[in-house]
Amino acid sequence: MRSPKCRKGHLKFDTGRRRERRRLLTTTAIAAFSSLALMPVSTASAQQTTSRVSNARSFDIPSQPLSTALNAFGRQSGLQVTLAASTSQGLRSATVSGTMTADQALARLLSGTGISYRISGGTALVGSAVSAGGSAAVAADGATVLDPISAFGAGPLGAGEIVISSEDLKRKNPANIADVFSGEPGISVGSSLPMSQKVYVHGIEETSLAVTMDGGRQNNKVFHHNGTNLIDPGLLKAVNVDAGVAPADAGPGALAGAIAYETIDARDLLDGDGFGGFVTSSYNFNSDTVTTGISAYGMRDGLEFLGYFNFGNGNDFTAGNGQDVEGTSTDVLSGLGKLAYEFDSGDRFEISHDRIRDDAPRPFRANIGFIDGRPPWEPRVRDYTLDRQNTVFTYTDSTPEGWWDPTLMLAYSRTEVEIPIILPPRLNIPPYPATGTTSSFNGKFENKFSFDMGSVIAGVDFYDDKADLDDMFDASTEKARNVGIYAQARLEPWERTRLSFGARGDTQQFTGTTGEEWNNSGLSGNVSGEYDLIEDLLTAKAGYSHVWAGIPLAENFIMNPNWNYGSGPKPVTADNYILGLEANYNDFTVEGSVFQTDIDDARTPRYAVTRGIEAHDVRSRGFEIGAGYSWGDGFFKVKYANIDVEIDGKPADSDLGTYLAAPAGQIITLQAVHTLTDWGVTFGADAEIALDYDDVADGSKPFEGYQVFNAFVEYVPPERPNLLLRAELKNIFDETYSDRATYGQEFGTVTPLYEPGRSFILTAKATF
Repeated sequence: MRSPKCRKGHLKFDTGRRRERRRLLTTTAIAAFSSLALMPVSTASAQQTTSRVSNARSFDIPSQPLSTALNAFGRQSGLQVTLAASTSQGLRSATVSGTMTADQALARLLSGTGISYRISGGTALVGSAVSAGGSAAVAADGATVLDPISAFGAGPLGAGEIVISSEDLKRKNPANIADVFSGEPGISVGSSLPMSQKVYVHGIEETSLAVTMDGGRQNNKVFHHNGTNLIDPGLLKAVNVDAGVAPADAGPGALAGAIAYETIDARDLLDGDGFGGFVTSSYNFNSDTVTTGISAYGMRDGLEFLGYFNFGNGNDFTAGNGQDVEGTSTDVLSGLGKLAYEFDSGDRFEISHDRIRDDAPRPFRANIGFIDGRPPWEPRVRDYTLDRQNTVFTYTDSTPEGWWDPTLMLAYSRTEVEIPIILPPRLNIPPYPATGTTSSFNGKFENKFSFDMGSVIAGVDFYDDKADLDDMFDASTEKARNVGIYAQARLEPWERTRLSFGARGDTQQFTGTTGEEWNNSGLSGNVSGEYDLIEDLLTAKAGYSHVWAGIPLAENFIMNPNWNYGSGPKPVTADNYILGLEANYNDFTVEGSVFQTDIDDARTPRYAVTRGIEAHDVRSRGFEIGAGYSWGDGFFKVKYANIDVEIDGKPADSDLGTYLAAPAGQIITLQAVHTLTDWGVTFGADAEIALDYDDVADGSKPFEGYQVFNAFVEYVPPERPNLLLRAELKNIFDETYSDRATYGQEFGTVTPLYEPGRSFILTAKATF
C-alpha cells in the first residue's frame, strides 16, 4: 500500500479515530445510496489501496503528439490527467507498450520530454508543481515545473462538450462574459452591456440549461431586459459547457445542456505553501474606462485563503458609427473570498463567496438601445442596480479510496435588480422603486465509486428556489422545491470504446403567485459514447438525452398576483441528439457534429391574467465543423456553426428569444496565436464573421452580417516573469454591428444595442 505523505514529509497512518470515521461514513453512504440500486462493490474492490496506480495494466500507446498520447494514457490507466497545455505544444511522446503500472507507463511516455509528473488520489498531474499536500513532483530530465491547466478525462468527452481552460482565459483576457466565449460559434452572447448579456448555446437561452457557479445552482431569471448571470470573468478559472446532452450529475433542469463556471483557488496561483498576490489594471481608450483588480492569497499547513476585489469605472462607449451609446458607462464592483482547510486525514472543507454589483444608468430597457414610438414620459436611461452573489460550502476527501470519494455541497445564490417604475403623468404617481429578487438554496451529496472499468457517481440533490417581486401594486412570489436522485456511469467497457450513461428522478412542488400548489415528478436519462474508428486517428461520438425539468419560475417583473393557472403549468421536457467525428493527425485536428434540441412546453408567462401558463415548443438544430493546427509555440483554429432555431414551428425572433431562444444563423470564427519564447512576446488575432440571415419571422427584417477583427500583443520580460504587459485592438475596422443574439435587430422600430467601435486597451499585471 502506498501511503500519501503529509506536509512535513512524514507518512500518514490511519489512527483509530480515522478508522472509526471511515467506518461511520461508509455505513452512512451505504444507507444513503441503497435506493439507487447501484452495481455492488466487491470485497476485493473495497480493499483497494488509496492509490490505484500500483495495479499493473496493459498499455499500448504509440508515439504521437503529447496531448493526444496523454488522452490515451488517461483512458487506458483510468486516471484523470491534468496537463499544462503549453508544455505539450510541438512535443511527441515515447512509445508505451506492455503490462506495467500507471506510474511506470507515464514515466516511459514522458521520457525525453523534460516534463515532470506526479500521480496522487486517482489523478496524474503532468507538468505539476509541488502539491498543496507537500508531495514533490517526479522530475524528468530536470524539467521546469508548470501549473496544471487542461484536463483529460478517463471517461468520454461529450460530442457537444466545450472546455474553456485557464490557459484559454489568460490568452483571451476577457472583459465580460462575451469575451469568455469568443471563438465558439455555437455560443452567442446577446447585448454589449455585461449586466444585460445573455448566453445562448446553440441558440437556446441559458435559463434552459443547468447553470452552476463552483457547483452552486444559479436561479437568476429576474428581468428579461437584464442578463441572467452577471459574472466578473476575472474570477474564473475554467468554464465547461455541455451543449445539448448533459450528464445526470450536471444537476436538474439541464433541458438543453449545462454551463459550469469555476472560480480561482489559492492553489491555482501558488506552487506550495506560501503567500502571494497580484495587481492588474487596464485602460480602455474608447470609453475612458479604468478597471483595477487586487488579490492576495496564501497556503500554510493545510490552510488556504484567497481574496480578490475588482472595480471599474468609465464613460459610455462609442460605436463603430461614431455615436456614443447612451447608458453604457461602467460602475462595477466585484469580489471573491475563499477559505479552505485540508486535514492530514485528507478531509477538505472549503467555503467561497463571490459578489458583483453594477450600479450605473442604463437604457430604459437595458438590452435595447431605443424603441421608436414609446410614450414620451419614458426617459432614454434610468438608474439600474443589479447585485448578484453566490456562497458555496464544499466537503471533499483529497485521499479517496476506490469505493469512497464523497462530495457534499451546500450553496445559496441570490440576484437582485432594483429599477424605478415610471408611470404615465396622468396617474399623478411619482416614480417609485421596484425590486425583483431570485434566490436558490441548493445542495447535493454524491459519491464516486471507482473500479477497473471506470466509475459511477451517484447522489441526491435538492433546490429551494424563489422568485419575488417587491412592487407597490403587483407584489408577487413564486416558489419551486425539488429533490432529485441520480447516477452517472463513465466506463471503458471495451478497447477503443468509452461510454457515459445515467439517469435521474426528480419530484417538484411548485407554488404560484396565488398560493396554489402543484406536485409533479419525472425521469431523465442520457447516454453518450466515443468509439475509435481508427485508434489515435479517428473517433466517432454520439449522445442522446431526455430531460424532465419540472415547472420553471416566472421572471420577477412579469409576475401577476392574480394569474389564472387553471389546472397548472405543464412541466417542461426536452430531447437532445448529437453525432460527431473527430480526427487527429500529427498536429492537425478536424472535427464536426450535427445536433438537435427539442423543448416541449417551455413556459413563457406574460403579465396578463390568462397568460401565466403560456408555453411554447422550441427546436434548435444544425451543425458545427472546425479545424486546427498547432506547432511548438502557437496554434491556428477555424470553426463554423450553422444553427436554425424555431419556436412553434416558425423562425425564432428576438422578442421571444429573451425568454427562450434567439435567431442564430451562420457564424465563422478564426483564432491564431504565436509565442516568441526567447523574447517573452505572444501575439495573436481572432475574427468573428456572421453571415446574412433571412430565415426570419413574417414581417421582420433579415439580419445583416458583420465581420469583426481583433488583435493583441503580450510581453512578459524574461528577466521579470512576474510582470505582464498587454495591448489589444478590438474591432480593428470600426464595424457598426450588434451581436447576432442581441435583441431587436429584425424590428424596424428598434435601435439595438451596438457593440463598441474600435477600442484600444492597455493592461498591466504584476504578481508577487
